[in-house]
Amino acid sequence: MPVKVISRRVFRVDRKDALVVLLKRLRKNAEKQEGFMSRASYSNLKDPGECVVISEWKTVDHWIRWKDKDKVKKLQAKIDSLIGEKTVFDVFVPEKF
Repeated sequence: MPVKVISRRVFRVDRKDALVVLLKRLRKNAEKQEGFMSRASYSNLKDPGECVVISEWKTVDHWIRWKDKDKVKKLQAKIDSLIGEKTVFDVFVPEKF
């Protein structure tokens, strides 16, 4: 069953350039992963230092396998270090109503 993963990050705007470089690397890695379907990034209109990435995966297992790769863990650790807090991940499944 396809899932949508929402990754939420809050950062200082003066660090955006460094963050974007890391996020682009993470995105390119995800796009090569089996089960990856799509992604989109959004910034909060009221707070440009808050962004979410919504990615779609064929199954939650595909996303977990990608997230658990050493290369992805290292990139994510650099991102979290740069923003000063852990990225929040929420996984959503389609409703049947």
